[in-house]
Amino acid sequence: MPDLIKLSIVLIFLGCWDLTETKAQEALKPRPSPLEVVTLKYEDTYIKITYGRPHKRGRNIFGDLLPYGEVWRTGANEATEITVTGDIKLGGHQIRPGTYTLFTIPNKQGWTIILNSELGQWGAYNYNSKLDVVRFEAPVSTTEEVYEPFTIEFEQKAQSAELVMMWDRTRVTIPIEFM
Repeated sequence: MPDLIKLSIVLIFLGCWDLTETKAQEALKPRPSPLEVVTLKYEDTYIKITYGRPHKRGRNIFGDLLPYGEVWRTGANEATEITVTGDIKLGGHQIRPGTYTLFTIPNKQGWTIILNSELGQWGAYNYNSKLDVVRFEAPVSTTEEVYEPFTIEFEQKAQSAELVMMWDRTRVTIPIEFM
């Protein structure tokens, strides 16, 4: 019996070692949709967006991979999060300092932009509209250039900025006003 126990312990140890090694190897592999952080600073206000950056990879994006009219995590992997350190207006709506989950609902003519108070979500699987802080519409335009990776950028103006989201030939622009 003691030999059987010793053998079991050895097998458990080896099994754990293989599991640890596999997880370590997975952690070293780059994600197909890498994490991206974009920032903007205006006077004392800082805005940071953290999102997964999926790629087109020959797929038809809007209306196919991302069905129209459905809540999207606005990127890949974990739901996109936006942190604001000062009062701003986003798309004409007052936003208080804090961190929010940024969801969107893509449609052909415009996107619904949603800031939600529930953080740490994977995708939009557990999205709860009761926790929405703000919800508004933003116009869509078409670009000449094809954006292979989903891209979020800030375009800074003199005393304002724009939050721009681009993927495939789609561009959504949201005005930002600093308070």
